[in-house]
Amino acid sequence: MRLTTFTDFGLRVLMRLAGDPARPFTTAELADEFRVSRNHLAKVISALAAAGYLETRRGGGGGAVLARPPEDIRLGDVVARLEADQALVECFLPGGAACTLTPRCRLKVRLAEAEAAFIADLNRSSLADCVYHPAKV
Repeated sequence: MRLTTFTDFGLRVLMRLAGDPARPFTTAELADEFRVSRNHLAKVISALAAAGYLETRRGGGGGAVLARPPEDIRLGDVVARLEADQALVECFLPGGAACTLTPRCRLKVRLAEAEAAFIADLNRSSLADCVYHPAKV
């Protein structure tokens, strides 16, 4: 299974914030640190906030912080939420029936089970298990 860069950066943002939970991080700071587009990261942070993983504040001293303790954020739930619009295969899409094998396909069920097992395995870990602590200079 391959995760989108959107999900990759979502996980990075969460890990980074978990490493310094009392400090708000701005989108610009994180974009510079991760060497990615500020606009792209703003969309990631917005999605994480909409999902209830982050709280964001504007203005001086503003930025993003975790909305709940890292122990309460399951990795599989984050991945499932951020990948919700990404179908593993075409037939998983709403109305996805372009494949001529669909009426007798025996692979779709196996893929669905594998995807569910992947998420379940990730849910065995929380964000607390993956906290990022940058090297102190």
